[in-house]
Amino acid sequence: MPSDTDTVEISSIADPLAIAQALIRCRSVTPEEGGALQYLADLLAGAGFEAEVVRFSEDGTEDVQNLYARIGAGPPHLTFAGHTDVVPPGEESRWRHPPFAAEVEDGTLYGRGAVDMKGAVACFAAAALDYLKANGTPAGTISLLITGDEEGVSINGTRKLLAWAKQRGETFDHALVGEPTNPDTLGDMIKIGRRGSLSGTITITGKQGHSAYPHLANNPVRGMAKVLESLFAEPLDTGTDVFDASTLEVTSVDVGNPAFNVIPAKASARFNVRFNDLHTAESLRARIDRRVEEALAGSGLAGQVDYVPNAAEAFRTEAGDIAELLSQTIEEETGRRPALSTTGGTSDARYIKDYCPVIEFGLVGQTMHQVDEHVAVADLGALTAIYRRFLDRYFDRFGG
Repeated sequence: MPSDTDTVEISSIADPLAIAQALIRCRSVTPEEGGALQYLADLLAGAGFEAEVVRFSEDGTEDVQNLYARIGAGPPHLTFAGHTDVVPPGEESRWRHPPFAAEVEDGTLYGRGAVDMKGAVACFAAAALDYLKANGTPAGTISLLITGDEEGVSINGTRKLLAWAKQRGETFDHALVGEPTNPDTLGDMIKIGRRGSLSGTITITGKQGHSAYPHLANNPVRGMAKVLESLFAEPLDTGTDVFDASTLEVTSVDVGNPAFNVIPAKASARFNVRFNDLHTAESLRARIDRRVEEALAGSGLAGQVDYVPNAAEAFRTEAGDIAELLSQTIEEETGRRPALSTTGGTSDARYIKDYCPVIEFGLVGQTMHQVDEHVAVADLGALTAIYRRFLDRYFDRFGG
């Protein structure tokens, strides 16, 4: 554990709770900005950051606002990446407190985005503000790369914001993403990579008819059963030294048929594959297409697979130095040595990896996307202290 003289005092840090509450009170359900990015831009600009809210568009998608804020110049350049958009709250009457009220009860902050991930955005902002207060403009660059499209289709968000920043001459040396990486306790885990994700819909077309005369019809449900059996027949792999096994899960099967005595004309199934670096999205698409075709051979049924665009590829970042530096910082603050992991879902780190080494560390993720999403106020203080100490260590280690 650190000595008293080394420990960052929570009381000296800008208030992450107040910032988190202000962000949660912005109803920023994807793709709505809800005022969250503008609040953050104003907060950072008041401390000397150059902050710009940027809107991106693409045909067939909603416009999305994003924020890029920076202070300082030249290397080393540390960017903090995150998002202020949130998933819908669901049935609001089921919440203990209104999902956008940001109320505190018994040392716990409730609200949509408290964990995923307005809380971590607030913690980094608070840590950066305190760093600037103590040190002035850094000998290098601190930036925040905040999107409003992480929980959505991720088309008009971080990917375009990174390209926009590059066109302006921005060069990132390292990135820290504030996704909720810890399974149980703050300090459990740093993410150094992610499995890929591929989603799609299988549609099988047959011939509608009366269920009493099946010989006059061709039931697509029978074909769907064969397709699903084929997809589940053998595992995709057994994992690697650094990745869990790849998995294919069917998330819905539908025929849209309210009648008991009608053989439907179509059947569809949605699926999601989480895959390691033994596969690519392209190789998995070919594999799935082949199995669908083989399962339906000779049946007279037609099969089609439509894939969701923007699939995420598996990756593991080469971030040894910064991962070790963050691990040391976390251990100094919490007494726990974090595991380096590639588990979990996808994140915008999949885009950032193409620009610089990227690691992820944020809050405990147990309540993300749930009713009564919440975070311990003490964890907000502790994460801010980790980020604050990390800023000191980062510029000491990589600065000139």
